[in-house]
Amino acid sequence: MRSKFKGPIIQRRGQVDGSTTDQHLLDSRSDSGWVHTDPWRVLRIQAEFVEGFGALAELGPAIAVFGSARTATDDPAYAAAEQLGRRLAEAGFAVITGGGPGAMEAANRGASQAGGVSVGLGIELPFEAGLNEWADVGINFRYFFARKTMFVKYSQGFAVLPGGVGTLDELFEAMTLVQTRKVTSFPIVLVGTAYWSGLLDWLRDTVAGEGKIAEEDLDMLTLTDDVDEVVAIMRAAREGRDR
Repeated sequence: MRSKFKGPIIQRRGQVDGSTTDQHLLDSRSDSGWVHTDPWRVLRIQAEFVEGFGALAELGPAIAVFGSARTATDDPAYAAAEQLGRRLAEAGFAVITGGGPGAMEAANRGASQAGGVSVGLGIELPFEAGLNEWADVGINFRYFFARKTMFVKYSQGFAVLPGGVGTLDELFEAMTLVQTRKVTSFPIVLVGTAYWSGLLDWLRDTVAGEGKIAEEDLDMLTLTDDVDEVVAIMRAAREGRDR
């Protein structure tokens, strides 16, 4: 049987090619399209993890603050996010956001102006460009899943302000990780009772009511309008983890 090894890959019969990897590497006349293939993407993915781990490894205790990029500067949620970023920094936490405008910018601004560590984890999007000016440490990602790993790995809790699809995505992923015990001692606080109450009612009355989740699963969420309560919850979780 005709066969050939290409690194860990074995080729047999009609799948055996007549070239080598070194040949493709050294041939300047070869098609450059190979840099867009899945094996090359794996290296880009690896690079994103390496850069993220390297930049954040010594960050210290941090809280991720999520919220809409469309939050206007005169929206009360912007003021709440800025105040939250400031209070978290004063409590000794780094603040991590998605690095965009709106509520993310506000939280980064509050943390930066308070002398804290203000981190923005940006993502390549067709309708958004660059990190906000208040992210003092910034990383731009190509891949959502690499970025999400950084949020969960380097945050000790999530504070979630009013937001859209991206905010909901981060919220429910965090809930899934807590429910499945992938992360422990990980508080999730919803900031804005008027905005989030309807979601909690639906989770309680419909989702839990039909047995799709357990009633105690709702205990992983705290709802408040009080920024100081958010900080107190995060501090209590940090102290419990440090014991």
